Amino acid sequence: MKFHVLAALPLLFAAPALAQEAVPSSEPVWAFEESDIPVDPAFQFGVLENGMRYILRENRTPEGTALVRLHIGSGSLDETDSERGLAHFLEHMAFNGSTNVPEGEMVKLLEREGLAFGADTNASTGLKQTVYKLNLPRNDLDLIDTALMIMRETASELTIDQEAVERERGVILSERRDRRNFSYKELEDRFAFTAPGARYIDRLPIGTLEVLESANAADLRSFYERTYVPANATLVIVGDFPAEEVEARIKARFADWRGGPGPVEPETGPVNLARKGETDIYIDPALSERVRVSRFAPWSDRPDTVATRQQGLLRQVGYAIVNRRLKSLARGENAPFRGAGYGTGDVFEDGRTTSLVVDSEDGKWRAGLTAATTELRRALQYGFSEAEVAEQVARLRTALENAAGSSSTRTNGVLVSAALSLIDNKQIPSTPESALARFEAFAPSITADAALAAIRAEAAPLTDPLIRFRGRTMPEGGADALRAAWDAAVTLEVTPPENIAATSFAYTDFGKPGIVVSDERNERFGFRLIRFANGVRLNLKQTDIREDRISFRLSLDGGQLMETREDPLATALVSSLPSGGLGAHSQDELESVLAGRSVRFAISSQDEYFRMSGGTTPRDLELQLQLLAAALTDPGYRREGEERYRRGIRNFFANLDATPSRALGNAIGGTLSDNDPRYSLQSEADFEALTYARLAETIGDRLDKGAIELALVGDFDEQVAIDAVAATLGALPPREAEFLPRTEARDRSFTSDRSTRTLTHSGEPDQALVRMTWPTTDDSDLAEALRLALLNRVVRIQLQEQLREDLGKTYSPSSSSNTSDTYPGYGTFSLTASVDVQEVEPTRNAIRTMLGQLRSEAIDQDTLDRARQPLVEAYDNMLKTLGGWMTLADNAQSKAERLDRFDRAPEILKELTAQDILATAQRYLAPDQAVEVLVLPQSGEAPAENAAE
Repeated sequence: MKFHVLAALPLLFAAPALAQEAVPSSEPVWAFEESDIPVDPAFQFGVLENGMRYILRENRTPEGTALVRLHIGSGSLDETDSERGLAHFLEHMAFNGSTNVPEGEMVKLLEREGLAFGADTNASTGLKQTVYKLNLPRNDLDLIDTALMIMRETASELTIDQEAVERERGVILSERRDRRNFSYKELEDRFAFTAPGARYIDRLPIGTLEVLESANAADLRSFYERTYVPANATLVIVGDFPAEEVEARIKARFADWRGGPGPVEPETGPVNLARKGETDIYIDPALSERVRVSRFAPWSDRPDTVATRQQGLLRQVGYAIVNRRLKSLARGENAPFRGAGYGTGDVFEDGRTTSLVVDSEDGKWRAGLTAATTELRRALQYGFSEAEVAEQVARLRTALENAAGSSSTRTNGVLVSAALSLIDNKQIPSTPESALARFEAFAPSITADAALAAIRAEAAPLTDPLIRFRGRTMPEGGADALRAAWDAAVTLEVTPPENIAATSFAYTDFGKPGIVVSDERNERFGFRLIRFANGVRLNLKQTDIREDRISFRLSLDGGQLMETREDPLATALVSSLPSGGLGAHSQDELESVLAGRSVRFAISSQDEYFRMSGGTTPRDLELQLQLLAAALTDPGYRREGEERYRRGIRNFFANLDATPSRALGNAIGGTLSDNDPRYSLQSEADFEALTYARLAETIGDRLDKGAIELALVGDFDEQVAIDAVAATLGALPPREAEFLPRTEARDRSFTSDRSTRTLTHSGEPDQALVRMTWPTTDDSDLAEALRLALLNRVVRIQLQEQLREDLGKTYSPSSSSNTSDTYPGYGTFSLTASVDVQEVEPTRNAIRTMLGQLRSEAIDQDTLDRARQPLVEAYDNMLKTLGGWMTLADNAQSKAERLDRFDRAPEILKELTAQDILATAQRYLAPDQAVEVLVLPQSGEAPAENAAE
């Protein structure tokens, strides 16, 4: 379960795209009834006699699946002072018993249908809404019936038994403990400074300890009966189903639901719009340095109409230009700040706030604030160039064109989001085609003067503003220095901006197109497998499951296997190559040159490869391939890229152990490898010493001649794609025909030291973490890998049921199985529980008891089926997305044997038995073979049980 806070408090206003028209009504049920924007006719809207609304949408992307959402229009703002935290507590209770589903059975019922708890079955609580979520892996009507039954049980039939409340209380308290880290506490302080006395700052969904520790079933039922009423509920179903049939089933299931009137709109303020001249300083060693300057202005009612969206577009362009200039400064050499942003957003209906936010390196806030303020004043005083406007208009146009191009294959998730936005924000879901048409009609009106006027009219002047500093150390001079720095910055002389001449992309000719020397087809998967004369491999999968979309993935020989014990950071700087731009263009110039084009330049260092991946469209495929070829042949290696990397490294090392999970994540590699430098975190000085020159020496020959395999999956013409690759990657000089085996680099051992390790973190004194890790094996034996995967699902269920539900010791226990395809014989199985520091020893004992049971007797058939079915459904649905196809198309030539594994896996999985799981647990999960790591707080006393270890 989750709760959302920031979603209800937008800090930067983002205007919606233009849409269509509709006829208003005297008593509107839906926002589009009062708007001139026409709603997408493929949505079906309805209202039952009891007042419950519903939204249906037939959609076949992904085919044979559906999403179900129950939206309750109440969240933590609807709580009284004595109920703070009950909206979220009640959300948890929805999984703990109802009239027709006994406690503990709802999750099991859904697991039997192939829905994994957390991934497919979940809920979230916000300030103004609670949403229950079911992701259905199949579209059979029986499963939809089950989903409707569960949503009706949630809506009106929860039993809220006192014993169940007591069991769930520990889970709630665990979640609250886990979430209250340094960033959450900083958020609380920011809200309190921004709007002291406002009701919303005392209604964060996680609630108060006083209420959570004392709330009983009667308290929860009172909130339930007051807010879970038909007039406050909307059911959203999007997927591959006959809408008329589902509508009939909704009516049959929900028509007899009775309840009182919907709750009144909760108060959110008050917000004192006249506040000014106040300063706040918040210090936490884990926080990077940030200065926020803001002022309030009155709220403006902007119903979703064509005129509102047109003005929103002007503001969007204006703010985007200002932020584009700030981004340019952050990317430059000797940048004055790490990042900065400017914008205006609503604080509910109590006001709006305009803010300038500056992220700086520690101790450099003054320079950052001065530079950002100067650039903002320059923009507001001298305005924008038409070139800047054209860049932003091109981005907007491309986004709308892409949406229109793929309109008929929008995913269920996209359409559900549109429906929920109608409910929460009264934003009309129109067709992408109409949005594009309206944009084109209005685009000539988007001028530099109009964009400047739009943000000047909306933004609150930052005169004598509220100033808030957060960081690791007190700013020198304190609040007076902050105010003085601002006062000085707003009096500096501002010069007009320099106009930068437009340029075009410099990499369009790579020589004579390459020749195809091999062209085969894999009929089973519909792959076309190409090899060019220079050695480049091309794997094509044409599919229209997402119209007008292409996914690409380029694998270049190299990766982390190039790192050695002597040089464990050899490829660490690879991901920062885009920050250095290309030889002919800086990264900042590339953003302008490529504005309005659907291309991506990013690279990462994986185990065996350097990877460049992303998405594009048929019309931009050629440019995307040119960009990939340019990245290989002419990396820029500019100094500003190194500087940005070092700024990030310094910030990373400043909060290495700020939470238990960070402390564990940064130490576990060394723990499990006996501090093998390749898998251990190196020193900050070692990272700081990295340079592009050193990187070029390491990977230069890989860029020049390393083997390449490119996969393209999506909506393209095969011959057009082949020709485009031939003119770019296929035209490069000859490359190695095969990926280098690097056999000597594939040795990876698991520590033989099984002693318990204790790490410390600098976070909250009540937070601790227990991790157990076992060595397993690689994935060369598919059946064994699947046995471990299924065992992992079983362990996850057992952790969920025993540690979370029965004992209430942890909110989100987890497990994982990783069988390597890179390191022969290497794999790990781990489980993790985040707990109260005083619950460490009981948790360890509970885990050992669970493992003992798992290793001594076979699990029952129902547990096996519940563990297996989500895995089976995942296989069945894998090839319904571009991402799923990419997992097969990627390396389809260099690792062709893995295609056969996909075909074999489902049947192997279905044949696994409880005895197989028992044998696998006995083989790998012996208690004395685990490496156990305890992460305890630096402050406070350790649990007495651990003192002797």
